[in-house]
Amino acid sequence: MMIASSIVAICMGFFVLFIRMKAQKKPVSGKKIILPPIFMSTGALMFIFPFFRVTLGELLEALTVGMLFSILLIKTSKFEVRDHDIYLKRSKAFAFILIGLLIVRIVAKSILSASIDYGALSGMFWILAFGMIVPWRIAMYIQYRRLHQENSDLTTNSI
Repeated sequence: MMIASSIVAICMGFFVLFIRMKAQKKPVSGKKIILPPIFMSTGALMFIFPFFRVTLGELLEALTVGMLFSILLIKTSKFEVRDHDIYLKRSKAFAFILIGLLIVRIVAKSILSASIDYGALSGMFWILAFGMIVPWRIAMYIQYRRLHQENSDLTTNSI
């Protein structure tokens, strides 16, 4: 099960890289920034089942690690204005950071699986991912809104 979940994680990581590279070619909108964490939040339904439940300590650990990892993503996610539209800037560091986070996740999962049962570990990694994506997307949205407002002000003043 550990190998299968690691393979799925690797595939998802490369899927995210592919989507991110493709998204840089299209203008960004507030909706495109905010919707992924909302869609991901449905994963919290797993905690209905006792198999996936975590202790308060495990919740806090996973959330803290996720929030720390989000700092790397926030630092590498910048926007630029092109032709009066807002685009995500291409970042070479983002790919390396995402691959690095994936490697850390796989190593941590293999180490922690010896002391934490599989269901709780799955829950912890979902919490870690959610704790990483929410602050990252909030920071992106704030940056986007600021740039959108500046861009609107420039467009209005130039008319």
